[in-house]
Amino acid sequence: MTDPDQPPPALPEASLHRQTRFQLIWLIPIVALLVAGYLVWDTIHARGPTVTLSFRTADGLQAGQTKVRHKAVELGSVTAITLSDDLSHVIVTVQMRREAIPELTERARFWVVRPRLSGGNVSGLDTLLSGAFIELDPGSPEDMVKGEPRRSFNGLDDPPAVRSDEPGTTYQLQAPRIGGITSGSPVLYRDVVVGEVLRWEFGPQGQGFFITIFVRRPFDGFVHQGTQFWNSSGVSLDLGADGATLRLGSLQALLSGAVAFDNDGEARATPTSPPGATFRMYRDQAAAAAAGYRRHLIFATRFRGSVRGLAVGAPVELYGITIGTVTAVKLQFDPSGNESHVDVFFEIQPERILDISQIDQQSPLEVTRNLVRRGLRMTLHSVNYLTSQMVLSMDFVPSAAPDDVSQMPDGTVIVPSQSGGLDGLTASATQVMQGLAAVPFDKIGRDLDTLLTGAAAIANGPELRRSIQALSATLLGRLYQFFAAMRSITIGKSERDCNLPSSRTRRDR
Repeated sequence: MTDPDQPPPALPEASLHRQTRFQLIWLIPIVALLVAGYLVWDTIHARGPTVTLSFRTADGLQAGQTKVRHKAVELGSVTAITLSDDLSHVIVTVQMRREAIPELTERARFWVVRPRLSGGNVSGLDTLLSGAFIELDPGSPEDMVKGEPRRSFNGLDDPPAVRSDEPGTTYQLQAPRIGGITSGSPVLYRDVVVGEVLRWEFGPQGQGFFITIFVRRPFDGFVHQGTQFWNSSGVSLDLGADGATLRLGSLQALLSGAVAFDNDGEARATPTSPPGATFRMYRDQAAAAAAGYRRHLIFATRFRGSVRGLAVGAPVELYGITIGTVTAVKLQFDPSGNESHVDVFFEIQPERILDISQIDQQSPLEVTRNLVRRGLRMTLHSVNYLTSQMVLSMDFVPSAAPDDVSQMPDGTVIVPSQSGGLDGLTASATQVMQGLAAVPFDKIGRDLDTLLTGAAAIANGPELRRSIQALSATLLGRLYQFFAAMRSITIGKSERDCNLPSSRTRRDR
């Protein structure tokens, strides 16, 4: 029972409870929204310009998959591939990244990296698994600064042999023939690959070739102004005046050909060649070695007989030693047939014969005139009967008719010639036949016939018969007398032998 004196208990006060509007669960979509926004912003911020590339074919390219790379760093992606209006090429649309903007200048180059076999080199094998991609070469840092921005490019059909960031030097070679040399062929220095052939093109009016090569650093320091270049083919069989010569190169040179160079003692003393210098490329190492002689004298000689077997490049010999080469063989035909002859031009390296100090003491004309007066003549000799190859030889002919040198209108000295080789044998045989033709065989035959007729008449005449009979009778008489005398001598001796014992008996008695 409640006590009335006690105050009633205090009733609890009611309080208003407000529910929290933000809950932690909302952090998840907020964070996701922020991340998505960042990704969108990053994508928009990283997106660069859109460029178009023109290629001959879209082989290996796929929209949405093919990437654009530089040194294995992704710089863009192919978004579309379409044909051109004239159907001659394809247009590849590429969405580039923002960091590629400085590289998109007029100096930039694009090409498709796919498996290739060219110039004896195999490249792009990694794309067999990853697929083809487009490689970007922006050029050197100086090119990137100086180059004008561009958004449309013509892609290369083949990868460039030299990258813009590879140090080295380019040179030009001139050659009448290129043989097996192609773009990508190696450049060799003492059998070591030091560069590549970039390209080749025809010379003016299709005469000869111009070959651009690249030599990597530091090997470009070995290229001097006196350096000799030659065509180093994989296998070379030369059937020349010296017989059959077989030269074997490296396997890479065998597959794609090669350009080789080296320096002799004097070439190493010359200054280093500047970029873009032009050199002559010789057909082989022997020709390049001969070109190392600095002095070259051009002479000519004339033959009125056949020069079959004498070709350009044939050696010129003195006492069997090569001192030069034949440079040209030209027929000078006279319709009347009186003055037709063959002019043979040849090049002499005087350093093979004389010291440098002796070369300039006399003019070539004076030296040649003195030698011709002593019997010097140009002759042809066959040195290979299998190939009928001829060499031009400088011989001293003791019985040579007096002659003198002459000069062409351009000043080329003409050295007198003398028939030699097969022509010399033919001339000797002709002289013998002419001598035999001068012998009066008809008169000798008539006199011999008269003599034999007279002898036959005497042998068959009665006088000879009577003489023989008389001689026979005389001989028979003489023989009869001889045998009679011998018989008498024999009988006398027998009688003496029979009477001798009787005499002795009488003396004994």
